[in-house]
Amino acid sequence: MEQKTLSLVLKLVIVGLAAAGMIVYFAALPLLGKSLIASYPEYSRCYLPWLSFLWITAIPCFASLFPGWSLAAEVGRDNSFSMKNARSLRAIAFLAAADAVFFFAGNIVFLLLDLSHPSIFLFSCFIVFIGIAIAVASACLSHLVRKAAVLREENELTI
Repeated sequence: MEQKTLSLVLKLVIVGLAAAGMIVYFAALPLLGKSLIASYPEYSRCYLPWLSFLWITAIPCFASLFPGWSLAAEVGRDNSFSMKNARSLRAIAFLAAADAVFFFAGNIVFLLLDLSHPSIFLFSCFIVFIGIAIAVASACLSHLVRKAAVLREENELTI
């Protein structure tokens, strides 16, 4: 696949992720919460704290799309192995790790405040695991891209 085509596909995936995130965070979650309240009115006190918490966790998710877009643009310029891409991947790793830690801590706080259920906490551990996996994969890719960029710079200096 050509660099320009790969860049276009990456950008389309990023736009798709942004659209899916908007639908999930700002349409599906409020509707799901309202249907839960309709079925179980005793949980109405949990709706706004949880919705606010989930919206806050969306911030790093959407923020990670910007370094992803920058990475896709660099791939389109045939500059895949660059320090800029390594920094973008490192930023994605940091945002994913920070979001996972915040989500885990928030779930513990909600559990202690009796705004959550242990089964929800166990399910959220799965979500935290996914966030940590994304952070580790991005950090590994950042390291590999950084090493490849250094090798490329050294090879450009040799005759």
